[in-house]
Amino acid sequence: MPGVQEVFKLSGVPDYTFVQPVEFDALIVNLRTPGRGLVIEGPSGIGKTTAVTRAMEATGITDKVLRLSARRRDDVDYIRALPELGELGIVVVDDFHRLDDETRGSLADFLKTLADEEAGHTKVIIVGINKTGETLISFASDLNNRVDILRFEANPDHKIEQLIRQGEEALNVNLATSREITEASAGSFYLAQMLCHETCVTAGVLTSSAELQLIEVSFETVRQKVI
Repeated sequence: MPGVQEVFKLSGVPDYTFVQPVEFDALIVNLRTPGRGLVIEGPSGIGKTTAVTRAMEATGITDKVLRLSARRRDDVDYIRALPELGELGIVVVDDFHRLDDETRGSLADFLKTLADEEAGHTKVIIVGINKTGETLISFASDLNNRVDILRFEANPDHKIEQLIRQGEEALNVNLATSREITEASAGSFYLAQMLCHETCVTAGVLTSSAELQLIEVSFETVRQKVI
């Protein structure tokens, strides 16, 4: 029986409560296009990294995925060296906005080269905050038609509702405040995960059970804890 920490996950890729964002199909198509770069931008917690992981699984990309982050010093050196490293497979560069201008410019040139060559051996996926795509293109204006920019914005309410339902089914619970959770999540999968997680913990529901459990706790109490 799964625990609440496995169902409503506060970090990592969710198994029980993954919901495809509205941009998921476009992400799949890009992954199937040789050499074409991809920029995924949007606010923290919107589900960018999770969507990339699930899309790669859906397209059968399970090996030779290099994940780098501009938050890790060793990774930054690796990112700077990418254009010289030959065949790389799938490369995910997270936190692009934290890189220096010289490295951003080098990546922009690298993406253009890969697209022009329709390189089947290397694909670079850049993940960052809002306007990451605009920033990248500012370093190489002719990259504009050689890269796909997917803007992950607020997900519609029915996507948040789907996440909640999947979590309820996994834990065999009924969250009485599901409507309030949906509204307060404001389209963020991560906020929905946090609110559902805290609702269950506040109610003392830590694992799934054989009998359906109705969870009735004060939403304001949960909201204040999450804040």
